[in-house]
Amino acid sequence: MSFLVLLLAVWIEKFSALRQRVQHDAPWLNQLARLESNPRTATRPWWMLTLTVLLPLLVLALILVILDSVAYGWLALPIHLLVLIYSLGRGNVKANLGAFRDACRRGDREAAVLVAERDLGVQAENEEQLLGGVQTYLLWQVYQSFFAVIFWYFLLGPVAALAYRLLALASEHGKTPELVERATQLRHAFDWVPVRLLAASFALVGNFVAVSRVMLSELLNWNISASTLIARAGCVAGEVPAPSVGVEGVNSLDVLWELLIRAAIVWYAGFALWTLFV
Repeated sequence: MSFLVLLLAVWIEKFSALRQRVQHDAPWLNQLARLESNPRTATRPWWMLTLTVLLPLLVLALILVILDSVAYGWLALPIHLLVLIYSLGRGNVKANLGAFRDACRRGDREAAVLVAERDLGVQAENEEQLLGGVQTYLLWQVYQSFFAVIFWYFLLGPVAALAYRLLALASEHGKTPELVERATQLRHAFDWVPVRLLAASFALVGNFVAVSRVMLSELLNWNISASTLIARAGCVAGEVPAPSVGVEGVNSLDVLWELLIRAAIVWYAGFALWTLFV
């Protein structure tokens, strides 16, 4: 059923607007804000994570246990699909890059700097930092929005996929430093395996030798962030030239996007083979 849900999720993502209707974070964020503003819980980050992350996961697990015992588990399929769609990333990466791509195509560096900061949160002092930051944004956002979620869903089911997204929301939207630190640490642990698997996929669909050099030095490095690792592996796999604002900069983003598409095909082929033979 997992592979079927993954196929349905891709179809829904491409041909419908269900993701926008499902991904409503306001109730969860409001609960997190109430806990952070409450003096009794504001100084207890683990308690806040228990209430905002662990408790929803336990409720979901209980629902799935009940539904799995009815009609051979097929009643759980809609729950799997809705949870997976909710767990995917927020926003549209390609749409967010639109204004930056237009500015690069015109060769308008000032506009590129402004839209990169406004739309992507990328700040830079020169062209190299600017395009490098945007390339990192593209690779990281696609990874954390899609690859990390489907990895944990296929491996451990919807509970793990939801756990990843709730930790990401706590890390990105939390106001209490201690809470953000704990959530970021847990998310880093969740990222450790799938980000390296995606880098290995880049080696298969890109420059194998160059990615191998990166992975040999960073494979067991716990301290390197997932965004840094995936940016380094993606750029060398796609043989991206030196960053520069202009048509070449736009082309480099297209190369990375195509690399991600090929890696996704490899992952789905692997999921299909695993489903058939295991």
